[in-house]
Amino acid sequence: MTNSPNMMRGVVHGKMIEVEGDLNLPEGQQVTVIVQPVLSPEEAIRRSAGGWSDDPAGVDAFLVEMRRLRDLERPEPEQ
Repeated sequence: MTNSPNMMRGVVHGKMIEVEGDLNLPEGQQVTVIVQPVLSPEEAIRRSAGGWSDDPAGVDAFLVEMRRLRDLERPEPEQ
């Protein structure tokens, strides 16, 4: 049996996690579980944007710099 990690989705039911697929492990096999909630895209954006909630000028400066860097990487259109 390999020691490589498998990523699977599951649903929490009290203290149990029901995985969506077949684990391909024998009954009684001990496993290590890392629990990470699945976020909707909206929640992920809300959580990541919250880090700048007290620095709106920092967000603006970041966006200006990202646009500047993106424009540097784009080739001039051929005519």
